[in-house]
Amino acid sequence: METRLSYRVYLEDTDQLGVVYYANYFKYFERGRSEWLTAVTGHAVASFQQSGILLVVHKVTATFRKPALLWDTIDVVSSFTVESPYRGQFKQRVERAGELLVDAVIDLVALDTNQNLVELPPQLRVTPGA
Repeated sequence: METRLSYRVYLEDTDQLGVVYYANYFKYFERGRSEWLTAVTGHAVASFQQSGILLVVHKVTATFRKPALLWDTIDVVSSFTVESPYRGQFKQRVERAGELLVDAVIDLVALDTNQNLVELPPQLRVTPGA
């Protein structure tokens, strides 16, 4: 299942040229993952944390194609697949009016409260529509 989240680009997101600073895309992606979790699993990130499961980024690969600019409206599009019992993969992209600006592949793993690797929670292992 794919989710879409819209944002307006504000001055705080940009550099002196009015271009979104590259690190801010990772914030957009984080928000997209949080919204995906809530929309698809019915559980917010906080509920996983409260149950002793920490969902953490293991690896990120991003390709920056075109910049988002001050006052643009952008969409963060997110989908998730299970790659193994221990690793899931988000495919995410930032678009402006359907035009691809940045795309990323983000591997996610689950840790217990002692930071030991554990299997992904059942809510993530079966994704509706995937």
